[in-house]
Amino acid sequence: MSSWAAQAVNEIACDFQRSADTHLIRLTLPSFPDIIFYLKDESTHPSGSLKHRLAHSLFLYGLCNGWIRQDKPIIEASSGSTAVSEAYFARLLGVPFIAVVPECTARRKIEQIENHGGRCHFVSHGGLIYDEAKRLARELNGHYMDQFTYAERATDWRGNNNIAESIWRQMAREPFPQPSWVVMSAGTGGTSATLGRYISYQGHPTRLMVVDPENSVFHAFFARAIPT
Repeated sequence: MSSWAAQAVNEIACDFQRSADTHLIRLTLPSFPDIIFYLKDESTHPSGSLKHRLAHSLFLYGLCNGWIRQDKPIIEASSGSTAVSEAYFARLLGVPFIAVVPECTARRKIEQIENHGGRCHFVSHGGLIYDEAKRLARELNGHYMDQFTYAERATDWRGNNNIAESIWRQMAREPFPQPSWVVMSAGTGGTSATLGRYISYQGHPTRLMVVDPENSVFHAFFARAIPT
């Protein structure tokens, strides 16, 4: 590992040490007197993005593999949230960051990426972001982060800086440290998969509910593949 990469890994470690974990907020609702609710607020990460943990892991993975280099741009294909956190870490390391996003991306996401020092490269629709990100990485001699390929390799669902480990650690001193249910929106499926694997790995009795709109593309798979 080069001296710059070693310093970059240390910089990310220092940032992690400075950042407290996200809040687990206890909520009591009069309509449900026998149930204690907890809300995990991932928006309190330094980048303000729910994908901060993923970006943290992707950067460490890229650095330790020698893919992220000094002064070379990082390119990502994203619908917005992951790119926000990646822009944060790129600025932390002093490397350029380009997010390849659809033109329909919410203005707030674009502003967040730009506020963290990143730049947005627009394509006409979401299906084009991957090939365009690869092309830019080749053209600029940069690194295509490719979150959808490397997320599972870069993150450790068994308990290293993931949301599931954080929830159970924060629940340890609560009246009922084992939640009966964890309810999670589907999104792209990554967080719910992490939660499900962690629950199984640790042998917790907790059940996982994944919520998605009617006609969800996930529903057919869940109905076919997940035992009831």
